[in-house]
Amino acid sequence: SPHNLSEEFAEAARQLKKEAPRIQFGKIDVTHQHDLREEFNIQEFPTVKFFVDGSREDPVDCKGVRQASTFITWVKRRTGPSTILINSTDQAEAIINADDLAVIGFFKELHNDSVEVFCEMARDVPEMPFGMTASKDVHANYGIQKNTLVVFKKGKPVHNEVLEDGKQNTMDLTRLIKTFTLDLVTEYNLETSVKIFDVLVENHIVLFTPKDSETFNEIYENYKSAAVEFRGKIIFVLVNTNETRNGRVFEYFRIRDIDVPAVRILNLTSNAQYKMPADDVTVENLKEFCQSYLNGKAKLHLSSEEIPEDWDKRPVKVLVGQNFNRIVF
Repeated sequence: SPHNLSEEFAEAARQLKKEAPRIQFGKIDVTHQHDLREEFNIQEFPTVKFFVDGSREDPVDCKGVRQASTFITWVKRRTGPSTILINSTDQAEAIINADDLAVIGFFKELHNDSVEVFCEMARDVPEMPFGMTASKDVHANYGIQKNTLVVFKKGKPVHNEVLEDGKQNTMDLTRLIKTFTLDLVTEYNLETSVKIFDVLVENHIVLFTPKDSETFNEIYENYKSAAVEFRGKIIFVLVNTNETRNGRVFEYFRIRDIDVPAVRILNLTSNAQYKMPADDVTVENLKEFCQSYLNGKAKLHLSSEEIPEDWDKRPVKVLVGQNFNRIVF
């Protein structure tokens, strides 16, 4: 909640006052400051912006940061080095095992485009430690030959991404790395919904199914298998249709009990919905659906009533979801 965030923000300010007195924290209630709200185009609350070197032009947005410790890391990585330089295997092991997640960049030398991309990414992912190394010993210890980014979860490597100069898109990599803060399939509830939106991946696939059905385990395994392939591109969410608190989600997607199991893709930017054409939740059908969506070939799903026959007989036209776009736009 905004109130919670406000407290965490204040706590970060208190802690950084001792460590980095040059960094000032301020709070603005834009309900009374319309000029500032307009100047900085504040659309949602709370919004956190970081101003550098006394300039009010182009402040940096601080998105999805909700805890004091993460605020502190975020600010420190913006004002100092964003990664830890690793010179030995012991040092690498210490970073990898200190937290749930860690990201290590293995580079032949520490001056190239890929290193810049890596350091830039570290600035935007304060949820986990980032280390980088050009040590031959460390490379050999982990069996790494090329410039590679490795994500470690609970001390074990879970993802390798070969980094080629000029080939990587920082934003795509950042999204990919952030998805490791979620499970491969995230079950929707109040707490996880916040995390899901913080990851900043705009494509979400949602499986609606009762968890107590006989086919649940099989469906869930299929869903998980498909999720591996689309990590960083589509977030896989599970909605338990037995859970009464999920009622608003069913309403939003217009899902009825007789429709389940059902699979939908939602694009957060356009709010467009897509329905999986096949009824069976198989790995094959899921992969085909996700791929056709990413290729822009999936058919838009308009959860709408039928167009009335006499919709345009009178001066005031009758619009429903299916004819709204065509008539209005």
